[in-house]
Amino acid sequence: MLSYHLRSALSDLRDLITITESDIEDIKMANHNPQFDRLGLKEEKLKSFEAKKAMIDHEIAFLIAANPKTELSELLNEEQHTSLGELKKELQNLRDANKRYAKLVLAVSNLYNTFLERVMPTEMQGYSKVASKEAAFLKVRV
Repeated sequence: MLSYHLRSALSDLRDLITITESDIEDIKMANHNPQFDRLGLKEEKLKSFEAKKAMIDHEIAFLIAANPKTELSELLNEEQHTSLGELKKELQNLRDANKRYAKLVLAVSNLYNTFLERVMPTEMQGYSKVASKEAAFLKVRV
């Protein structure tokens, strides 16, 4: 059962990496709608991975409880050891992909915020932003 959960979790992780890589390519091309369309799938895969990881944790805890005097490394077969190694590697790959994506999201966000500030300059009044200065190239008539 542990082997099945490990393979399934690996599949979900690889799917998450693929989705994130697609998001990276789309944000580079300013193609934002597909990113939003994939949000549901991304959330579904993440929940699925979390559930499978919990099952893996449960299976390992069960093995340890059933064999308290045996080291975990001795309880797992070669396939399970390999799968755990791959799981660790894919988690690192997902982390790296998410870091690249986050940097791009931050850059795009800063760009849009800069444009907005130039179009509709604002300043803080208490905790609220209010239009206070005259826009650089836009006249708003009330």
